[in-house]
Amino acid sequence: MAFVPKYAFLVNWIKDQILHGDLHFGDRLYSENELCSIFGISRQTVRQAIGILEQEKVVSRRRGSGTYVTWQKKTTRSGTKKIGVISTYVGEYIFMDILHGIESVLSANGYATQISFTHNRVENERRALRSMLDNDVDGIIVEPTKSGLPNPNIRIYDEFRARNIPVLFFNAKYPGLDFPVVCLDDVVAGEMATSFLIGKGHKKIAGVFQCDDIQGLLRYQGYIQALEKNGIEINSHRIFWFATEDIDDIATYPDRIMKRIKDCSAVCCYNDQIAVKVIKILEQHGISVPDNISVTGIDNSNLAELSVPPLTSVYNPVSLLGETAAKNLLALIEDPSFDAEVLFRPVIVERSSVSDYADTVVLSKSI
Repeated sequence: MAFVPKYAFLVNWIKDQILHGDLHFGDRLYSENELCSIFGISRQTVRQAIGILEQEKVVSRRRGSGTYVTWQKKTTRSGTKKIGVISTYVGEYIFMDILHGIESVLSANGYATQISFTHNRVENERRALRSMLDNDVDGIIVEPTKSGLPNPNIRIYDEFRARNIPVLFFNAKYPGLDFPVVCLDDVVAGEMATSFLIGKGHKKIAGVFQCDDIQGLLRYQGYIQALEKNGIEINSHRIFWFATEDIDDIATYPDRIMKRIKDCSAVCCYNDQIAVKVIKILEQHGISVPDNISVTGIDNSNLAELSVPPLTSVYNPVSLLGETAAKNLLALIEDPSFDAEVLFRPVIVERSSVSDYADTVVLSKSI
């Protein structure tokens, strides 16, 4: 009889427990002490076995919590030709173009689409995810809800993984989940929007960013990187943070925004929607764009073209983003090992909302 090392025996035993349904995806494994006691082996042997299982992505160790099963017995699913799509919003800003791109690819491939909208509320996302599971969709394409905050729906996403239902994020992803994402490179976008202003000679640059979505945090990161690369001092008093619930009300508290923008010659905004609101607030205070202050946005949406003055913005290929998300999800359904992650490289689209600093008359407003 061939000799089987003790660590190999333990590796095979844990895999057998999973295959026979005694251990499931997300279950906590016995502790090192418990495994030592059960099998009469040393802690070093247990650690060697767990290390192998980690390399094979069968288990994952979480510091201070324990070791958890991350591999499940593969099951064959009969396709339903239904794809779930969850978006924060629908008929406003860039979302319609993204969703149209997704739907056009799915319908061309014979898939029906089940669409839900969360309005960026986690309880709505929970209901939508449950509905997708109940309808046994073949995969889901999701725009995360409040992705800059801890997500209470992680367990439901684990259920999709356990059922071998592919998940693909668009626009952003939750930091705690390793599902692929198709989105704009938001760090580069924030850096590009800020660097463009710096290239025009501006150094006192305010920032207006969303705090509860990861895009806002990443675009802020890019803003910071641009300042650091150009040797410009970072000043927290020049940053205005807002949450989802504040968007519609930003115009009702202009003094708070003006307090952050005061004495600056330029503003980098989270997106075009916010940039247009900021321009209107500036106008109400007698500050002209770009004569007194320059403004940049991100997404290069229709709002950028319609803005007065037309807005300099970072291009986000929203239709292509939607099409790519749908194509990559279908590829994941066919081949779960497919690398579906895509970060689109942004480019700046220059319009007349930015002028050279030398031509700017900065107005100091005391609020």
